[in-house]
Amino acid sequence: REFLRAINQFATTLTEMFLSNSSFELQLWNNYFHLAVAFLTQDSLQLENFSQAKRNSILAKYGDMRARIGAAIRDMWYNLGHRKIEFIPGMVGPILEMTLVPELELRKSTIPIFFDMMLCEYQLTKSFSRFEDEILRKLDSEVEGGRGDEQYKQLFESILLSCCQRHPELAEPGKSFVALVTGLLERLLDYRAVMNDENKTYSMSCTVNLL
Repeated sequence: REFLRAINQFATTLTEMFLSNSSFELQLWNNYFHLAVAFLTQDSLQLENFSQAKRNSILAKYGDMRARIGAAIRDMWYNLGHRKIEFIPGMVGPILEMTLVPELELRKSTIPIFFDMMLCEYQLTKSFSRFEDEILRKLDSEVEGGRGDEQYKQLFESILLSCCQRHPELAEPGKSFVALVTGLLERLLDYRAVMNDENKTYSMSCTVNLL
């Protein structure tokens, strides 16, 4: 809780003193995002890994700090305005790691950051290829490391499709991108499930599908 208070103080200071054109500090903002994501993903905050009794005790005393810091990260991202492009593709991996945390409200509030990244790059270059390449590369290692599930795949698909449909210029390329990512995610999850199963009957089929 003390760390969270300190991180929130850093956020306030960054916004007040290091955001304007004359005083913007890229490295400070980059440090903030990496610190906040590291805080959110630390083992001691992953409540689903605890017993029900311990989980209830922590929630009653502290609440779920992941949702609070996740909302703060989201707000800080949007505060960047035209500076966002300076964090693409560098922040794609940390944001992906955050959205993969299995907490429903956190996922709902932070997955839209991906669309904002797509839109930001598209408005400057008429494509979002740097963002796309990075998320595909990072998704592979994250799922192999045990993160991601069916709920995440469904949320990613529904949230980003909804965002893309509200922007005509991104409707078609966005739809293709979402299909590509959800297809890859489905195959990665299938492959992981088979490799963790003692029965390897379908492992070759899953490997071929993934390739």
